[in-house]
Amino acid sequence: MKLVSAIIKPFKLDDVREAISEIGIDGLTVTEVKGFGRQKGHTELYRGAEYQVDFLPKVKLEIAIGDDQVDRLVEAIMGAARTGKIGDGKIFVYDLQHAVRIRTGETDDEAV
Repeated sequence: MKLVSAIIKPFKLDDVREAISEIGIDGLTVTEVKGFGRQKGHTELYRGAEYQVDFLPKVKLEIAIGDDQVDRLVEAIMGAARTGKIGDGKIFVYDLQHAVRIRTGETDDEAV
């Protein structure tokens, strides 16, 4: 099992959700996060004063899946989240040691 974590631009969330649904993946967790990478933030104007915004709003997706689905999922996220501009995000794939569905007690692959 794997845990796929993706940091994407917020306006791409619906596109990514549709793309992963099309490949048969039903569940994901979404968290609103802030951060920066190569973008290094930006400046904004507020009531005539310019100020630096260091952390940019992003969305973090977490999806637990079987090993055989990882490549399709990563490709679907990349295709739907890519704008071609700096700040498109990152995808991380982690080994998932154990999973339990609380309601039924199912474990590992049956739980995800």
